[in-house]
Amino acid sequence: MTNTIQTIAPRITAPTPIAALMAADGYKLDHLRAYGPGVTQILINWTNRSNHHLPEAQHAVAFGLQAFCQSYLTEAWAPFFAADEDFVASEYERVLTGYLGPNEIGSAHVRALHQLGYLPLIIRAVPEGTLLPFGVAALTIENTLPEFFWLPNYIETALSASIWHPATTATISVLFRELFEAWAERTGGDLTAIDFQAHDFSMRGQTSITSAAASGAGHLLSFLGTDSLPSIDFIDRFYPGDNGWVAASVPATEHSVMCLRGQDGELETFDRLLDLYPTGIVSAVSDGYDFFGVLTEILPQLKDKIMARDGKLVIRPDSGDPVDIITGEVNFMDEEPQNRNAALATYEQAKATGTVTNEQKGAIEILGDLFGYTINAKGFKELDSHIGLIYGDSITLDRAQRIFERLEAKGWASTNVVLGIGSFTFQYQTRDSLGSAVKATWAEVDSKPVDIQKDPKTGGGKKSAKGRLALTRDESGEIVMIQQATPEDEANSLLQPVWVDGGFVTIQSFADVRATLKAERAARAARNAA
Repeated sequence: MTNTIQTIAPRITAPTPIAALMAADGYKLDHLRAYGPGVTQILINWTNRSNHHLPEAQHAVAFGLQAFCQSYLTEAWAPFFAADEDFVASEYERVLTGYLGPNEIGSAHVRALHQLGYLPLIIRAVPEGTLLPFGVAALTIENTLPEFFWLPNYIETALSASIWHPATTATISVLFRELFEAWAERTGGDLTAIDFQAHDFSMRGQTSITSAAASGAGHLLSFLGTDSLPSIDFIDRFYPGDNGWVAASVPATEHSVMCLRGQDGELETFDRLLDLYPTGIVSAVSDGYDFFGVLTEILPQLKDKIMARDGKLVIRPDSGDPVDIITGEVNFMDEEPQNRNAALATYEQAKATGTVTNEQKGAIEILGDLFGYTINAKGFKELDSHIGLIYGDSITLDRAQRIFERLEAKGWASTNVVLGIGSFTFQYQTRDSLGSAVKATWAEVDSKPVDIQKDPKTGGGKKSAKGRLALTRDESGEIVMIQQATPEDEANSLLQPVWVDGGFVTIQSFADVRATLKAERAARAARNAA
């Protein structure tokens, strides 16, 4: 039997010119008629409405708009405006007929937009990196020419699909950053190590490479560590500028490397890795067969070689309960606070007599016993610089908190471990995680302003804002939203034009976004301390 290689011939050689026009919910297609006569302008807003599904969050990070404007409003629409008008119109009508059957929508509005040659929209937004209270709009969009009143809400679907995920990941990463900083301060850890203490391992569990890139960029607003390489290109492409050090990782293995020679060959594999990487950091997954066996049988044989390196060997468990694996099954947090010191003393006595198991000790103590440690200024132990520990599976905010609690109870600084954040945390989210939504709040009908508001009696937190919107800061510095804003309110608003009639009027580098977020976090900390 002869295998025949098959291909799918492209219908056209370039991206279909109506792809951007089709990036919408189907029900949007006829809203230009459904709005009724006399409508000439519509204003919509994007708001993260609630933290019901992410109660740890105090604010939402504004992030992803610039990437949306470049990738969708600019790049995705370019084939539409470059194509022949008759071809664009015929393609649009062909899809409409196949989708809706005979209809009266027509393509006159599509032809008018093609003839114009750009998207007549103005987008006003806060600087990306801003921390916004829930219920406060991050951006508004309205048409700049009356005949294209249908366009702001038409692009809602693409806007929502593009920015909810990177903004949600950015918000979650701030929570990790602040958790890590608080525990480092508490246990005397090195604050500079926190840039690398949360590592993005989520790419393989994301819904697409595009999703992984955008989400990973949100993570990199707060950290440097990542294995999501597409995020680097995402940042270079959509947030260009002098961005400095954007992302980092180290040489690291996976199970295919560590298990290639079987369990009997593990020692040889570890030894070869130390030769392959004589300096710097190298990470080795260590649970291919017997994780605690690696710690107690293989590493002791390589101790001298590890200690002689100008670098660090990072041990990576990858299965089991991360809290127990790292800190041990003996949990002093189960004791009443007044009893913990006594329980710790009893535990140390048991260790001295050899009646504590490796599982009860946990990886941190086994490594400390083998390679040694120092005591920092706050009295907490820090592993020798030649050895490290990373756990990159199933880490959540709750598990990170419990890991740090147990480390503290056993006298270890929180910065002894690096935690990998995966797709359960970054991809196991939805648009509802922050209650993110687009709603129209204002229109012009028959030359008169109309305030729009939904306020369903069935509730559910879905009451929308009303009228034109502006943002300002109150006496404490917190951002508040002004509804039914006056022209003066809007002129002084934190919502300022970033994209107008087909192009940017303001561009932020990734470094700018990071700096904005850092300043916002510092200001919030000052408010909370006041």
